[in-house]
Amino acid sequence: MRVLLIQPRPGAGAGYKSLIAVEPLGLEIVGAALQDHTVRLLDMLAEKNIAAAVQEFRPRAVGISCSFTVDVQQTLNVAREVKAAGKGVFIFVGGHHASLSPEDFCHPAVDAVVVGEGETTVPELMAALEGGGDLHTIPGLVLNTGEGQFFTGERPLLKVLDDVPPADRSLTAPYRRHYYLGLRRPFVTLETARGCPHRCNFCSIWRFYRGRVRFMSPERVAEEVQSLPPGDVLFTDDNFLADVRRAERIAALLKGRGVPRRRYIIQARSDTIVKHPDVLRQWKEIGLDQVFIGFEKIDQSGMEHVNKQNSVENNEKALHFLKSIGVGVYASFIVDPDFTIPDFKKLIDYVKRLKIAQPQFSILTPLPGTELFAKLKDRLTTTNYEFFDLLHAVLPTQMPLKDFYREFAELYRRAYLRPGHVINTMKWFVHRLLTGQLSLEHLKNLVAGVRLTASPFAYLKKV
Repeated sequence: MRVLLIQPRPGAGAGYKSLIAVEPLGLEIVGAALQDHTVRLLDMLAEKNIAAAVQEFRPRAVGISCSFTVDVQQTLNVAREVKAAGKGVFIFVGGHHASLSPEDFCHPAVDAVVVGEGETTVPELMAALEGGGDLHTIPGLVLNTGEGQFFTGERPLLKVLDDVPPADRSLTAPYRRHYYLGLRRPFVTLETARGCPHRCNFCSIWRFYRGRVRFMSPERVAEEVQSLPPGDVLFTDDNFLADVRRAERIAALLKGRGVPRRRYIIQARSDTIVKHPDVLRQWKEIGLDQVFIGFEKIDQSGMEHVNKQNSVENNEKALHFLKSIGVGVYASFIVDPDFTIPDFKKLIDYVKRLKIAQPQFSILTPLPGTELFAKLKDRLTTTNYEFFDLLHAVLPTQMPLKDFYREFAELYRRAYLRPGHVINTMKWFVHRLLTGQLSLEHLKNLVAGVRLTASPFAYLKKV
């Protein structure tokens, strides 16, 4: 059976899409699970004509990924286009947001929502469609019927994560050159664990995975790293160091097998880094280049407000240590809607004092599926999900909205338009252009991203 998988992409506006575009790893894994079918993947990052693709490929079923809240409207638009272009096509939607808020896809253009881990549910769904089976008997689906939505029941999570098929990256081969993380290109992603043991109130990951954390074996991870296409590697695990012994074993295997050195990027908590510096040194030896750390707040009361269960002291110690061993840090901060001018000043002064080279700022956004959403949904100033991109205020602001946005944009301008930072960035540009690692198309996207720092309102949609 012919199955088309589609990855929507954000529409108008610059925002974070100009700074990062990663491969649709979830769809690559689902595609790998459909080895008994003819599968094609369409990434709207580089391919926009949905109708032409449907008419040419003639799929029996089309799956659309919607992991991010900001992509809901785009996903529905794609579903409508597919329905109009392909008579009798069965359309299903999956991903984090779709799983946590299936009611957002109670729409005539959508036939079903896959809730949870798609690589187990989708093959059963396709078999039933092909053989005329009863979809109501397949757990993990929300079916759109004439009487409303029908939930077929919760599907158990996979017990052994090694059973997840390796991503079929041949599906994205035509788009590989379009994926990047800032100035990193080529760039590839790899999932080796699912879930997080912590309970931050702004995050839905732990709810999506029902409070559980599961890991692939070190041997499986090492094998996948060896098979990856060229490029820097981002481990998409929400907390790569959640099992420190496993991280040590993976590093030892990569080194012992003589895997060619790469630049690795991980996400980790500062408390783990402080407690286990040796594992970071071990990873640095085989290529660890950058660590994403959710600093979130600059004072302890702020950390407690988002239930981070960590300390500002740990953040600062981790930053200092990683700098000392030559590992870069992406440090993310949450800007509250009730910020005033002194709050913005304290934040940028903190960033400058600690000499954080790559800070990221996002506006506190109650995303569906989080504790924060349940608590604050009655205070939302808009229910238009296109504004839930972490760059728009969807809660009332203490300052006039225009002034709030000006101060928010000023954070980026003051953080990234410093003379030293600009000089280092230009060195990166020149080196990558000369070595063929940066295309003119990629350069255009990055220049668009600079608008976020150069113009206070360039990245904002009209509210």
